[in-house]
Amino acid sequence: MKKIIAKGINIYTFQLNETDYISLTDIARFKDKKRTEYIVQNWMRNRDTIDFLGIWEHLYNPNFKHIEFDVFKNQAGANSFSLTPKRWIESVNAIGLINKAGRYGGGTFAHKDIAFEFASWISAEFKLYLIKEFQRLKQEENKKLELGWDVKRQLTKINYRIHTDAIQTHIIPYLLSKQNTEIIYASEADVLNMALFGKTAKIWRDEHPSKDGNIRDYTEVTQLVVLANLEGINAELIRRGLSQSERLIQLNSIAISQMQSLVGNASIKKLK
Repeated sequence: MKKIIAKGINIYTFQLNETDYISLTDIARFKDKKRTEYIVQNWMRNRDTIDFLGIWEHLYNPNFKHIEFDVFKNQAGANSFSLTPKRWIESVNAIGLINKAGRYGGGTFAHKDIAFEFASWISAEFKLYLIKEFQRLKQEENKKLELGWDVKRQLTKINYRIHTDAIQTHIIPYLLSKQNTEIIYASEADVLNMALFGKTAKIWRDEHPSKDGNIRDYTEVTQLVVLANLEGINAELIRRGLSQSERLIQLNSIAISQMQSLVGNASIKKLK
């Protein structure tokens, strides 16, 4: 749950399955701070609103109940017609609206498309402020994600330097050509790839011809953490004089053990 402030109104947002939802209850406070649910229900009585909600669900919800929707559509606009978010959600199996309990951040939430539509009905000016603050929030989130990914990649690169230094000192003979040196580096990199991913870089590229980069660019956080650890461990095993086959067996065992320990780790989840 995160909070943005538009025109002095605190508005909560949250993500569900990587989809952004914004509180309609909070948006309604711009119009009436005490009767927020009444404001939302009044908006949902409109025929235009019912049409909009129905089209949105039709586009994004494969389990949308069209027959039940037609009943609401025929009734919309009549003086006796009333509709609550809960009734809408349960009747048509809607996913665009969500009722969320809680003292802080509770109320009716809507997919951002629907929330912006509701904000337009409340106030065109308020909608623009809401969009501005929501975009600022998403920009901040993207910056954090980019920074986190860069830190994780840099961690891997730093450990890899230790790894390659050990190769140069203990595996690469003197006077080797640059080409042969690169071949040995690639071979050692694939020792780690085999230990953690079960395949070499070439096999991965052959399996994913349309993707740019390499196998390590498409790994999850947990794998990157283990990979960084394996690089340091492999460097030490190289110094001890173990052969590639001996090191591969040990590294694979360590990779399995560390992955088992890290899966579900709360600290790792925060990096994702």
